[in-house]
Amino acid sequence: MARSTEAGGAEGASMAGRIVIVAYRPKAGREETLRRLVREHVPRLRAQGLVTEREPVLMEAADGTVVEVFEWASKEAIEAAHTHPAVQALWGEFAAVCDYVPVGRLSEAGELFTELAPLPPPAD
Repeated sequence: MARSTEAGGAEGASMAGRIVIVAYRPKAGREETLRRLVREHVPRLRAQGLVTEREPVLMEAADGTVVEVFEWASKEAIEAAHTHPAVQALWGEFAAVCDYVPVGRLSEAGELFTELAPLPPPAD
């Protein structure tokens, strides 16, 4: 476990979890497929031991961009994901249905308090 230093950093910070925010802009007609895939994302990464047990936060911007906040197990887990066959397949599924966009490009990001809607429940 990483030990905090008095300066506010952490010794062994690479071993600490890393919380990330990612925005996925759906390709035309792929909105529901993207929503389904985002709901599966962390459980599939968790099955590979790459993320923590922290539950992800799933949101949607006014333009339909889906925003996900989740925690990688460590910086090493992030690096491992880039060569892991199951993760590469998962990322290929994402590439087929969305484009990654910087969170700062969302119109809501310009507000002092960025408000996004919770991701709608799955369609029946």
